[in-house]
Amino acid sequence: MNVSDNNRWVRAMILFGVGYAFVGVTFPVLANLSTLGEMQSISRWAAWLVSVVAFMVHIVYEHFRQRGSPSLIALHASLAAALGSFGLAVAANVHELLATPNYRPSLALALVLWPIITAVPAFMVAFAAAAGLGRIRPMS
Repeated sequence: MNVSDNNRWVRAMILFGVGYAFVGVTFPVLANLSTLGEMQSISRWAAWLVSVVAFMVHIVYEHFRQRGSPSLIALHASLAAALGSFGLAVAANVHELLATPNYRPSLALALVLWPIITAVPAFMVAFAAAAGLGRIRPMS
């Protein structure tokens, strides 16, 4: 792996991570602009769906373009998911600071806990998906 390959996976990780955070922050905001009450539920489902599709696209990209091993693909995909959840934790802390007069310092734990809680299952799912891709079409 040369320096260019190393930069490519880091750029992809940052792009997907920022994308996850963007989807997680903007979809609920768009739902709040609507007068329909069920839009919040639809917005949550849409955010999940977009994130799952992006996660799978990231795994496929890592498999076919980066040609990584399943464990490396899972690491990169789970780091992107962790970055996205860190972005959501930052947004939650900023919202708490701006929206309420009494900031709960316990919410700062989300900056550490949310990425961990997200990264572990994301790694397992990405590993299984990458291993499955390897069986369907080996990287050769």
